[in-house]
Order: sequence, then structure tokens, then C-alpha cells
Amino acid sequence: MPILENNQKGFIQRHFYILFKGRHKDKFKLFNKTGAGFTIVELIVVIAIIAVLSTIVIISVDVYSKRSRDAKRKADVVQLQKALEMYYAVNGKYPYAAWQCSNNSGWATLQTALAPYIKALPTDPKQSATGSAVDGAYTYCYFAANYCCGSESGCDVACTGCGQRQWYMIVYTLEIASGVDPGVTACNGTSSWRYGGAGSNTSIKTIGLNKR
Repeated sequence: MPILENNQKGFIQRHFYILFKGRHKDKFKLFNKTGAGFTIVELIVVIAIIAVLSTIVIISVDVYSKRSRDAKRKADVVQLQKALEMYYAVNGKYPYAAWQCSNNSGWATLQTALAPYIKALPTDPKQSATGSAVDGAYTYCYFAANYCCGSESGCDVACTGCGQRQWYMIVYTLEIASGVDPGVTACNGTSSWRYGGAGSNTSIKTIGLNKR
């Protein structure tokens, strides 16, 4: 096989390059552009798009988490109400409570009273260390005292009229305001509470039951 001199090799390489570039002009340009990388403007656009998408994802995850916790709150309250009704069916009245909340020691007292009807009292999934649900804290609060006779004096000891502990209320707080606050009226028929206010969408919910 003949051996090519260096100058012959160079001549062939140059002509092959020109031929290749001429026949594959479009591909050559594309390759050449890609090899040059992104411009600063292109990088800024890409980064901006990523930032926007990341923000959307973060917001979506946050909203989903809040809705999930709110759904649990509603389910927890339903379970608590079922336990209270079972207690009432046996005792003819609701367990006494002057504001027992899931973030204070009173919750353990309520747990003792309801132990035969519920394994463990629920707590708010984003439990506030202090504060009451009536002020917007994330906790479950239960009240069943007084207001049964139109007067608080002796109402939970010896009571005529509507009877002793024939009503209760539960107050809790949602993270996403949704729907009206139902409110509750005490057994005396005149005292009522709606801690979430009268708006069409409220965060604080006041629910309960009046047997009279």
C-alpha cells in the first residue's frame, strides 16, 4: 500500500472538510451552534422558567397540605361528636367541661370520661402549643357547662328547666376558610355563640348540639 506524505495528507483532509461542509451545510451549522452552548439570555430565560415552575409546585403542595389537614380536622370532630352521643345515651347528659382543649390538661379529663367510647381523643394535626380555638389557635376545644337554666348559678349541680348538661359546643380552626360558621345556642335558648363570625367563609368553626 502506498504511503502518503504529510503534505498529501493535509491536502486530502482540507478537501474532505470542504466537501463535507458543502454537502452537509445545514447539519454542520446545527452542530456548530449546539457546540457553542447557551447564551446568557437563554440561560436567564431557562432559570426564570424553572423559578416560576418551582413556585407553582411549592404553592400547590402547600395548599394540598392545608386541605388535607382541614379534612382530618373535620373527620376528628365527627368522631368526637359520636363519642359524646354514646356518652349521652348512657348518662343522659354530656360530660362536664369548662373549656377543655386538646392543647391543655383538660383534654386528659375528657379522655377519661369518653374512654369507653373512643380509644384516644384526637388532637389538631398542627397543634398550637398554647391558646384556644375561639381565638384562632389550632386546637380542638370542648365546652359543656352552665346556661341551661337561664342563670349560671348552680346550673351544673341542681338545675330545673332544660336540665343539666343538655348541650355542648366544639370549636376548632381551619387553615383554609370555607363555608359559614354554624354556631350553637345553649340549652337556655337565648345564649348563642359563633366564634367564626357571620361571614360566608370562616376559619373558626363553632358546632354543637342542644337537646332541649
